[in-house]
Amino acid sequence: MPMTSDDVIAILGPVDETLVAEVVATRATQAELTEAFAWASNDEALIGEGRPLPSGRVAALVDLLVLDEEEPE
Repeated sequence: MPMTSDDVIAILGPVDETLVAEVVATRATQAELTEAFAWASNDEALIGEGRPLPSGRVAALVDLLVLDEEEPE
């Protein structure tokens, strides 16, 4: 089931409304966003565990999260 804005904020914490809208637009699930958030937060640990690189919606979410971190406030 796709997420709501409240779901996104529950997982990511307080974030920009634009990012929330972009995440919701991906029609990703809470599990996919949680996985993407883990990858965006600490990809070295996940690679060290031997986990495959993200693909599909998870990869798209990782891109959104990483781009959001790089943008100046």
